[in-house]
Amino acid sequence: MATFKELRWIQKFRMIVIWLLCILPLEILSLYWQSFLGIWERVLFIIIWIIFWREIVQKGFKSLFHLRFSDINLLMIIAIGGAAYLGELPEAMIIIVLFALGEMLEDYWIMKSKQALENLTNTMPKVGFVKNIWEVAIDKITIGSIIIVKSWEQIPVDGHIVFGDALIDEATITWEPLPKSKTLKEVVFSWTMNLNWYIEIETTKKWKDSTLAKIIDITYNSSQKKANYERFIQKFARYYTPSVMFLALLLIVIPVIFLWWDFNHWFWQAITLLIIACPCALVLSTPVAVFSAIGNATSHGIVIKGAKYLEEIGKIKAIAMDKTRTLTKGEPQISDIISLNGTDENTFLACIAGMEQYSEHPIARCVVQEAQKRWIQLHEHKDFVSVWGKGIKSECLVCKDTHRCLGSIRFVAEEHTIPEDIKKKIYTLEDEGKTVIFVSSHKEVIWIIGITDAIRQESKVTVDELQKMDIEVVMLTGDHQKAGEIIAKEVGITEIKGSLLPDQKAEEIEKLVKKYGSVAMLWDGINDAPALAMSSVGIAMGAVWADMAIENADIALMNDKIWLIPYLIRLSRNCHNIITFNTVLAIGVKWCVLWLAIFGISNLSLAIVSDVGVTIFVVINSLRLFWVKDKVKNLKNIKTDDCCDACH
Repeated sequence: MATFKELRWIQKFRMIVIWLLCILPLEILSLYWQSFLGIWERVLFIIIWIIFWREIVQKGFKSLFHLRFSDINLLMIIAIGGAAYLGELPEAMIIIVLFALGEMLEDYWIMKSKQALENLTNTMPKVGFVKNIWEVAIDKITIGSIIIVKSWEQIPVDGHIVFGDALIDEATITWEPLPKSKTLKEVVFSWTMNLNWYIEIETTKKWKDSTLAKIIDITYNSSQKKANYERFIQKFARYYTPSVMFLALLLIVIPVIFLWWDFNHWFWQAITLLIIACPCALVLSTPVAVFSAIGNATSHGIVIKGAKYLEEIGKIKAIAMDKTRTLTKGEPQISDIISLNGTDENTFLACIAGMEQYSEHPIARCVVQEAQKRWIQLHEHKDFVSVWGKGIKSECLVCKDTHRCLGSIRFVAEEHTIPEDIKKKIYTLEDEGKTVIFVSSHKEVIWIIGITDAIRQESKVTVDELQKMDIEVVMLTGDHQKAGEIIAKEVGITEIKGSLLPDQKAEEIEKLVKKYGSVAMLWDGINDAPALAMSSVGIAMGAVWADMAIENADIALMNDKIWLIPYLIRLSRNCHNIITFNTVLAIGVKWCVLWLAIFGISNLSLAIVSDVGVTIFVVINSLRLFWVKDKVKNLKNIKTDDCCDACH
């Protein structure tokens, strides 16, 4: 069903078309019989003048009154007045109606390009059902409220489940096609759909801080961060219109005053010049192209914070990727538990899972999940100290030797000397491509953990596509060099830097920027903020799970589809190519008709048709960006992480 705006637009569009059909025969007949309608021609002109007063005439007079010589409407009001002065009322009416038609089409195309965002805000929940209170507006729901969500109802705000299990459709946020099973304490997001059972949710954020609210805010404000081509077009239009008016004045003054040629003829050529010089096509094609491209990206689950980042991603010569949760699934599993002091595995898991239970790191989650599978009661800890990029320390309230240090070999080596026999075990695990984590007490290293993480099946295809686009792919990982090399070899990456701390990743990004010029950083949204700041454009994967990703990234993939990166680069390059083509075409056509006017052989009909025609063409050409599709053909034979057997 059409919206109120669309119905209003259709009504106005019909009126303009009817007037155009009335005036066109009049214009054709006027070519053979000058002013054949006499007084009725003037009456018709006055009626059209009044009908389209607000659309064109009033805006033009306001620009003249405020001396805004860069306004397009000012060009039109001068052209209309000039045609009326020369007694060419049919031409004056044609100018009014066709320009109004152009304005209407512009409004429609902008309206359609923004419609995805409007649909998003229109379909999101407006109220939530708070337990024991009932219906409450979503912006009034406080943190800690218990929300009731029945089957086939939308979840109003972010929170976690405190009662029940449910199948949640998260396609509105992550654009993942399959629903996810959620149980107690698991996170759910606003605007997602509960597909089966009754659940209760405890809110963890206010509506204004929710994931959906951030996406809406970022997308609506994306037009404020303009790309270089947008800034160029705006600056060009600011100086272009006054220059055209000055040229039109010269076109009258030089032939009439200095050469004593016919005033009416050259005044007519000046009016023609003003019409053809109207920069509608130039000014309009860029925002429509940008809105179309961003709308296309949004429909794939990609949030772009501004046109400047859409432009920048198409320029990159290299992309740096983390290993965990980008090239790998980010679902690490414990493969080895080696006790060095005879402690059983359950005691070990109870202790370190107690340390890790509040961490969002993927390895921490896998340790906690392993303990939960075994129904192990976690140990309580105190005096937590988290060392960025290295590990954590705490004091266990259950174990006899209370001190615990968990992290990389460098972290544990700050407190203990690692014996050679333990190093041999480490090398064996690393040669198998496993990540090695150490746990120590006051006295010594007491446990070694081997962690494995499966490679995303689409990672190799993505790397291949990027390399075909002449983009160098580099792996920067905090994991040890050997583990990184094994993953890199599997996916086809030749340049890898391992065992990097966050600040060292930033240094490597700085080196890449110096070497390649424009470099993207693809990360998992958990850390690496310094490296992100050093990159030309930062891209976060799986951003729906990390507030910091949405806040810090320039581009956020709300899902884990790494194969969207080549699509995004292709979309950016297509956007740049279309804007360049539109600009060259618009300037070329106007330049040709402009010289015809200067030599005195142009006419008003040619000017009007070329101006409106070019405007319509470049806008339609820009709208093609709505339908740019992914071209990674090899993905058809790959079962990606978000698919099930039924999909194939």
